[in-house]
Amino acid sequence: MAIEAREIESLIRETFPDAKITITDLAGDGNHYAAEVVDESFRGLNRVQQQRAVYSALKGKMDGPTGDLHALALTTRAP
Repeated sequence: MAIEAREIESLIRETFPDAKITITDLAGDGNHYAAEVVDESFRGLNRVQQQRAVYSALKGKMDGPTGDLHALALTTRAP
């Protein structure tokens, strides 16, 4: 099942309301996206911790083969 970029952004924004979020549909199929999330809360966290926080914000949308989101190339950083 495909997911829209605005839904991905909305899920991330619930956890990171002040973040700069850029979502790109890489294949035009609603299953393969790239996301850049820039948020002050990432300061002092390593990249793995930052990315885990974002994946958690997706509330299971990437869980297993039945998830709505198949692939997400994720870039995170503090401003």
